[in-house]
Amino acid sequence: MKSSSSIFCLLISGLSLGAAAARDQVERVRLDDRLVITVPVATNRVTTLCFPSAIAAIDAAGVSTDPNLPALFQMAHSKGTSFVSVRAMIAKAASNLNIRWNNRTYVFELVESLFPVLALNLEDKPIPVLPEASPVVSPARLLALLDKAKAFPLLKEQHPESVAQVEVRTFGAKPLLTDFSDYQIHVEEIFRFNPEDTLVFHVTLKNRSSETIRYAPDTFSVKAGDRLYSQSISDAPGILPPNTECTVYFAITGTPDGGRNELSLKNEFTILVQRLTPSPPLPPPNREPLPVYPEEGRP
Repeated sequence: MKSSSSIFCLLISGLSLGAAAARDQVERVRLDDRLVITVPVATNRVTTLCFPSAIAAIDAAGVSTDPNLPALFQMAHSKGTSFVSVRAMIAKAASNLNIRWNNRTYVFELVESLFPVLALNLEDKPIPVLPEASPVVSPARLLALLDKAKAFPLLKEQHPESVAQVEVRTFGAKPLLTDFSDYQIHVEEIFRFNPEDTLVFHVTLKNRSSETIRYAPDTFSVKAGDRLYSQSISDAPGILPPNTECTVYFAITGTPDGGRNELSLKNEFTILVQRLTPSPPLPPPNREPLPVYPEEGRP
């Protein structure tokens, strides 16, 4: 006599096999008007083809909607619906069903089978999603964004509604640093204006040398990951006197290929600018004299 646990295991096994068989009889196919889809149909089961929306027209040979007329397949379809059902009337029956949908004709090869597909769910081809284009931001609007970033603390205190949608990251005592030996670029704050897909950088340039450093004020760029984003506008003097520092604001908008950058303020940014003053020469390598060892056998 089998134990109750053994019977329970057999029942579970039977249910699993039944579920697997049911899954095999339901298929999902991507619509392609260049291919013929073969559909196995039984004499004692109904197969239903389901389209994403209403079917426009059906053409077939050897297929009838009247069960009293001799035919290879019996079909049921109501005008304006998105599905059609078919059943084989005789063994080894075969025919084709041409269905007009969405201004295209799709061909289904019906074949009588002992292993039918009971439901064929048809999916339309996915529509390619193009990257969203970056908004066109006028120079006047970019200037306004720089001004809003400069006055952010005051605006937040007195007119909070004007900066309600502005994201900001402040570095405080630990600014994000890009070091070029004789000068450094410290990122103090970053502002994101999402409608304009624009990031405004508040940076400090520090000249650590005794020489004046000149740079091109319209060449600021930002590296995030492996991508480089050039500035859309800047407010920079282009000159850095010896042993001094100056404040610069610049912005990047969109991506180099015209899409939205959607850059998060959490990125680790590297700030670059084209230098006009030659870089200082590298110091000569520190070569220490090689040690001299006495020859073997000599004191």
